[in-house]
Amino acid sequence: MPRFVVTGTDTGIGKTVFTAALAGALGTAYWKPIQSGLENETDSEVVARLAGVPVRPEAYRLVTPASPHLAAEIDGVVIDPDALTPPAGDLIVEGAGGVLVPVTRTLLYADLFARWRIPVIVCARTGLGTINHSLLTIEALRARGVPIHGIAFVGDAVEDSEAIVAKIGGVRRLGRLPRLDPLTDETLAQAFAANFDLAGFT
Repeated sequence: MPRFVVTGTDTGIGKTVFTAALAGALGTAYWKPIQSGLENETDSEVVARLAGVPVRPEAYRLVTPASPHLAAEIDGVVIDPDALTPPAGDLIVEGAGGVLVPVTRTLLYADLFARWRIPVIVCARTGLGTINHSLLTIEALRARGVPIHGIAFVGDAVEDSEAIVAKIGGVRRLGRLPRLDPLTDETLAQAFAANFDLAGFT
């Protein structure tokens, strides 16, 4: 039963596109616990469009485009951590931004991941700065006892950066998803199949 959490080393790195590719390849349902910012296409809508998998409704949909703790305060919403329990069954859960993003003023995403005990896939860009961001993310997860399934890169190939993150971080290197133009359900599925071994996720 595939169950993974996909987190990122930062925001805007391509985590949602990777998550859509993985969910589509596995045929696994998707869940975004908290969506902040509803003006543009949401992450759940992106995954539904690109992966065609069942999308579980978010626990919280916040209008303000900000970190969940602040968006909830501005929107007048109180986030209850007990409402953030992943649905049963096959599931890909997507976090927001990086692992130390605050869910509330006393709870980080990494703390949630530690509660859930679901293997985490770290999604990292390949550009300058990714070594530091990736290793800090891995350390933050390990400090909380969060199981790490591996790391997936997004962007142009940068062999040395990808290899050294995996070696120093002591994590499995799952593959690299190139930036796609055009980005469609078909091009995404083809790129994932060409760059990842599905056996590494089952």
